[in-house]
Amino acid sequence: MVRLIAPFLALAMTALAPLARADAACDAPVCLVSRDSLALSHLIDFEDIPNSMGIGTAIDALLARPGARFGERFAGQALLVEGDYDRVEGLARPPLTALPGAPGQSLGAMRLPGTVVLHGLGQRGFPRDAAAGEGMIAIEFEHDHGALAFDLRGGEQGHATVIFLRRDGSEIARLSIGPLAEESYGFLRNAAQPDIAGILILNSDPQGIAIDNLAFDDPRLTG
Repeated sequence: MVRLIAPFLALAMTALAPLARADAACDAPVCLVSRDSLALSHLIDFEDIPNSMGIGTAIDALLARPGARFGERFAGQALLVEGDYDRVEGLARPPLTALPGAPGQSLGAMRLPGTVVLHGLGQRGFPRDAAAGEGMIAIEFEHDHGALAFDLRGGEQGHATVIFLRRDGSEIARLSIGPLAEESYGFLRNAAQPDIAGILILNSDPQGIAIDNLAFDDPRLTG
């Protein structure tokens, strides 16, 4: 099976495609919207992670960035495997806390021309290219948010699930997105007060996926 690396290298210089759908009125707990419709003040990229072209580098510890921490899953969740893909079972424990995975099976960073992307490493483990993009990505935010966005890289007509969680570990919503392509995705919470404390990204894409340019509000700038 052709894996994540091949489509990344082939599509690296291609502009991210716009969402192939128009934003519409949405009364769900979390709505999928165009990234351009959101005014988000804080951006996280992964340019400073040492890595190289090809399989890149493994990240075995939690990855900390201003405003967020990145891991494999959340405390209280058990890791399951479905084929080559990571899955979870159980509820996240309060307070929501990101955890790393096993060495070589947590996160990875890969350099593409012009950018560095973050992906989950599956059970086959680093440095096997078959592991790239098939693991989960858990993101624990320092503050609760009402909107966020990220760029998805490497999607090849598969599907991903984004699970939105509160600080107490309870689930707000889960959104299935797909067929996947290299697109920007925005998410807007329908609630009086922002309460998205973290997200978990899983996928079943035949090539695996990665993310780049995570954006959310910085309360120091927005009041």
